[in-house]
Amino acid sequence: MIEKLLVTGGAGFIGSFFVKASLGRGYRVSVVDVLTYAGDLARLKEVEGRFNFYRIDIRNYEELREVFEREKPDGVIHFAAESHVDRSILNPRIFLETNGLGTLNLLELSREFEVKLFINVSTDEVYGEIREGKFTEESPLRPNSPYSASKAYQDMLGRAYFRTYGLPVITVRPCNNYGPWQYPEKLIPVVIVKALRGEPIPVYGDGSNVREWLYVEDCAESILMVLEKGKPGEVYNIGSGIERKNLNVVRAILKLLGKSEELIKFVKDRPGHDYRYSLDTSKISREIGWRAKTDFETGLEKTVTWYRENLSWVMSKARELEEYWRRVYQE
Repeated sequence: MIEKLLVTGGAGFIGSFFVKASLGRGYRVSVVDVLTYAGDLARLKEVEGRFNFYRIDIRNYEELREVFEREKPDGVIHFAAESHVDRSILNPRIFLETNGLGTLNLLELSREFEVKLFINVSTDEVYGEIREGKFTEESPLRPNSPYSASKAYQDMLGRAYFRTYGLPVITVRPCNNYGPWQYPEKLIPVVIVKALRGEPIPVYGDGSNVREWLYVEDCAESILMVLEKGKPGEVYNIGSGIERKNLNVVRAILKLLGKSEELIKFVKDRPGHDYRYSLDTSKISREIGWRAKTDFETGLEKTVTWYRENLSWVMSKARELEEYWRRVYQE
């Protein structure tokens, strides 16, 4: 029986929602997070004192080992990652180190301490792009950015440890998440922040790229259900079936905020920009009994409302992000 969880990246966007959901289900939780720009313990304020926290970089094997020795977790849920495509284009090395070496450290320690289940959180981006149809769990991995290549490396390491060592690994591949508390470098929070400021909203290419959108609370619930019902060695796609062109997402946010579409500014496309992602989720529905609950219109309205009600956090992160890009361009 799994009772004690070690959640890496638990102060991150999706990880923090998983931590709160698992605590609500009665699990004992420890969190490992190095608190990069993307990690923030404010996301866990409402459950403060109910989990053990370790500020550790998953690339540091010895410090991680001390956590395993102290906590002796039954299950490891591995969210920790460098996750932004644009940053991976500028600095691919940190992505390979964190998502590759960091995962290797966790798998090795999970094997040593005989963890009962390791959930490896991958991404739909490992599949590359698909013009028509949907990716199944059997689709080949064809990553097209340094970020997605590093996640494919992480993904395959988990498979190798299951096949070679018998470590009970389950891989999940979620689609694009959105919701409250997301760092404002991803599309939806970027648009919200820019629109609230009345600033031009950059849209790559002609805005026709398609993404599948999943509300973050639904994603956290799906991974918790995989923890409880999933089969080691299996891969599960986690998606909503809700596809939108990027331009239509921007327009929907502007409409909710009562802002003009004249704020939209088309910019040079991102190198290697995948056109479309789309997941076949029949397996997780059939085997786990999970389906996304939140429709896009409801989720987007809840997200916009949260950002408007938490402007101090949002704008402080936006200023932090602007300073980062200023330094990048100066260099």
